[in-house]
Amino acid sequence: MKKTTPNSPQSPDPSAFESIDIPKLSDITEPLVSARLRNPKRPDPLTDVFTIVPNIDTESLLCHACETLASLNVMSTDLACELESSRRNVALAIQQLAVLAGLLVNRALDNLDPPGGLPEVRP
Repeated sequence: MKKTTPNSPQSPDPSAFESIDIPKLSDITEPLVSARLRNPKRPDPLTDVFTIVPNIDTESLLCHACETLASLNVMSTDLACELESSRRNVALAIQQLAVLAGLLVNRALDNLDPPGGLPEVRP
């Protein structure tokens, strides 16, 4: 049985982006940014959107960061395959940064819990 979706996603209308009034948007966001810079202890309104459990252990944080970077790697690689010229190079640079960050996170995980019972490597 085939399911039909009543509100299928559509690609954004390019003219919608052209109608954005940049100066008006700046007038709205500038006071919020300025207030945050004047008083660094004031909670950032954007940080309340996503939260992390307060007492989560470091290994769990690194594991989730590693998975997130792996997803970013796949998405940026897929995007690069659809682009051409300098835009492709930018997407591939993002992909390489995701891979590098993934390597760093994996090394940090290995330092916390060395694989195969090997002793922890200290420089």
